[in-house]
Amino acid sequence: MTRTVVVTGIGATTPLAGNAKDTWAALLAGTSGIRPIENFEASHLSVRFAGTVAVEPLDSGLEKAKARRLDRGQQFAVVAAREAWADAGAPDVDKTRLGVVCASGIGGITSMVNQYEILINEGPHRVSPMAVPMLMPNGPAAWVGLEFGAKAGVHTPISACASGAEAVAWGARMIQDGRADIVVCGGTEAAIHPLTISAFASMRALSTRNDDPAAASRPYDKGRDGFVMGEGAGMLVLESEEHAAARGAKVYAIYGGVGMTSDGHDIAQPDPEGAGAVRAIHAALADAGLSATDIAHVNAHATSTPLGDVAEALALRTALGAHASSVMVSGTKSMTGHLLGGAGAIESIFSVMAIVDRKAPPTINIQDMEEGLGIDVVNGVARDLPSGDIAVLNNSFGFGGHDVAVIFKSA
Repeated sequence: MTRTVVVTGIGATTPLAGNAKDTWAALLAGTSGIRPIENFEASHLSVRFAGTVAVEPLDSGLEKAKARRLDRGQQFAVVAAREAWADAGAPDVDKTRLGVVCASGIGGITSMVNQYEILINEGPHRVSPMAVPMLMPNGPAAWVGLEFGAKAGVHTPISACASGAEAVAWGARMIQDGRADIVVCGGTEAAIHPLTISAFASMRALSTRNDDPAAASRPYDKGRDGFVMGEGAGMLVLESEEHAAARGAKVYAIYGGVGMTSDGHDIAQPDPEGAGAVRAIHAALADAGLSATDIAHVNAHATSTPLGDVAEALALRTALGAHASSVMVSGTKSMTGHLLGGAGAIESIFSVMAIVDRKAPPTINIQDMEEGLGIDVVNGVARDLPSGDIAVLNNSFGFGGHDVAVIFKSA
């Protein structure tokens, strides 16, 4: 019999706040975390704004000595994981029954580029002995695993912008399969750098609203012109229901199920029919033992790209059928920007908190709604979700055609 998996801890550091609870409060208030870039000289770039974290890791309690050994994305992961672990009550668990799954879409790109510059400008003897651990994509998972002494397994899914949601699903699978009793899982990203910004801008994937950064990410608006890069991390503590009950842990929500598919269409563009997303949503519903009418809210991928938003809306209409127009849909990247490998993780937290507080967060910056979407977008102001048993769907889609749909249920 498949073990029931519950959420017992959450932690985050985002463009909105340095922890999960304050991030959620800012989200419900419709606050934008998008701002001009100040971490480096950006005046020569075509895009000069992003969702940089609201609180730097050192200001979140990360020790200076430890920070020097970690890539920025690894720092975010440790900060968020510590918060999630404390929120779960710092559980006493057999370390051989403790796992970690922490995703990254790109890995330690800033560390790689910085070390290359040191190599060129100062010579090979100046390259850091920590360069490889800092740049390797599994570094965040490894450091979180070391933080808590996890010995059931430490894993790193890399599926572009679907990575964080996939990590949550694999964490739940470790518990369902009996490999672990507790898994710390989520995603992180720290890719705001002139190289990556220039690369995404060359693809015409980014918004270029340099004159109004806070209003740049506008999912479902007719004037949307691309996504906004964000950084940060989100981590959840998942636990078997039996283990959580035995220690009297608080339970935020129940992990329902997942659907993971692929488009087989294009390296960057979504399938315009949303077929892969439809299959992922159907698979998630089946895995959770639910029907479309059980879904009360969707945290949509909704990156604010011209093609992606329309394709996802079509997928929701197809997958949820006649019920689609009754489901409240939120595009939270309008406030956080797109955290790439961390997006599905922080949005899993948003999905869980939507269940806890019975609130669907707003989608901000919609001035002229795209016509014919056929979905109920939560525009501008948060809305109340119904009482009773509800389920929330979290969609994450990534370059390469990765489609991940995760469902959480009320406890």
